Amino acid sequence: MFSGNKIKISIFFAYICFVAASFILNFNPGKLIGINFYSFSIEMLKLLPCAFILIGLFEVWVKRKTVEKHLGTESGFRGYLWTILLGGTTVGGLYVAFPIAYSLHSKGAKLSVIFTYIGASAICRVPMTIFEASFMGIKFSLIRLLASVPLVIVTSIVLGNYLTKRKYKVLPGK
Repeated sequence: MFSGNKIKISIFFAYICFVAASFILNFNPGKLIGINFYSFSIEMLKLLPCAFILIGLFEVWVKRKTVEKHLGTESGFRGYLWTILLGGTTVGGLYVAFPIAYSLHSKGAKLSVIFTYIGASAICRVPMTIFEASFMGIKFSLIRLLASVPLVIVTSIVLGNYLTKRKYKVLPGK
């Protein structure tokens, strides 16, 4: 029986063989897949190391008491506003948002605030909103934000309360 790691290595090896064969046989869809993977990988290698350094600095420099005060169980609605601002300024999308969310959780932020942060980092990023407004118009962007932000907050509260009542715990990574 194959183990999980052997299966992953086999799939990656099959992918490499497919892309290499596509370049040799001039199979354009396979070549495009390889080129897109390469350009995406380069972009991630430019972004992720800096983001993870900043996350590490956050872990060291920001005290647990500060996160608990502003994003913990006693933060109230203010915690949701803070995370919307933080999510709107997060660079790197969800690739960076999930490690930050884990860090916020380990520092004592409540689950509903963390879910709001993840949602806000997906829909409220400033560069994305500016880009959207330039193509779709400011009115469209404002309507989208005014409709989606309250829905993210309400959904986060419902999901956070549901998981808290069931004593949900985030397991540490491997």
